[in-house]
Amino acid sequence: MADAFYEPLGDETYRSTEHTVGPWGPDSQHAGPPSALLGRALERMETSWPGTLTRISLDILGAVPVADLQVRTQVLRPGRNVELVQGELVAGDRAVLRAQAWRMRTAAIDLPPVPEGGPVDPVPEFSEEDGPFFEWGGGYLRAMQWRAVPGTRRGVGQAAVWARMRFPLVAGEEPTGLQRVLALADSGNGVSHRLEPDEWLFINTDLTVHLVAPPAGEWICLDAVTRLDNSGFGLASSRLYDRDRLVALGAQSLFVAPRS
Repeated sequence: MADAFYEPLGDETYRSTEHTVGPWGPDSQHAGPPSALLGRALERMETSWPGTLTRISLDILGAVPVADLQVRTQVLRPGRNVELVQGELVAGDRAVLRAQAWRMRTAAIDLPPVPEGGPVDPVPEFSEEDGPFFEWGGGYLRAMQWRAVPGTRRGVGQAAVWARMRFPLVAGEEPTGLQRVLALADSGNGVSHRLEPDEWLFINTDLTVHLVAPPAGEWICLDAVTRLDNSGFGLASSRLYDRDRLVALGAQSLFVAPRS
C-alpha cells in the first residue's frame, strides 16, 4: 500500500496512487486529491511578498485518470497586494483540472471586537465514534477517516461529517491546512447526497472554495447541503470548520441525470 496520495517523480510530475481512486470507477480519481495537489502548487509559487490564497476555483475539464500528472502554474495578474494565479493538472497532453486563485497580502492587523454572538457559526458537536459513513467503494474514501456528526442522516440532502487524511498528500510532506480543506471540500455532493449513486448521476463540474480563516489541525468538518432542480442541475454548498471555527465556504455545480 502506498504511503501517500501522490509520489513525486521530479519536474513537477506526480504518480497517482490507489488512494486517489474515486467511487465512479477504478481508473478515475475523486476530485479531492487532485484539487489539493493543485492547491499545493499554487501555495508554493514564488512571490515577493507574504500572502495567502483566499479563493480557489477549480474546473474539472475531464475525468482525472489514476496516472502520472504534471503540474503547470502561472501568474495571470501580478500585483503589490493581490494577484491572480492559475494552475493546471495535465495527463498525457490533456489538461484535466484547472484552478484559478486569488492570493492576498497578509499582515498582522488590529480588528474591532467581534460582536457578541458574532459571525462565526458554532462548530457542530464532535463524535468520538468511528464508523463507516459511505457505503461506496474507492481508494479515496478508504484513505480518509470519517466521523459522522451526531444526528446526521444519509441520503436526505443535508449532512455533516468530520474527516481527516490518513496519508500525506505528497510523500514525505505534512499537508497544509488549505490542502486538507481542498482534499475534503469536493465531497460535499457525496456527503449531502439526495439520490442513490447506483441509480443517478450527480457529478460536479467545478469546485469553488472561499477561505474565511487559516485552517488548523488534521480534522476538518464538512457540513453540506444539496439542492436539486427538476430541470437536471443542482448545487452542493458546504461550510468547513476546524476544531475552533469556520474556515471555508464551498460550492459545487451539479449535473443531475438518471443512469441509463
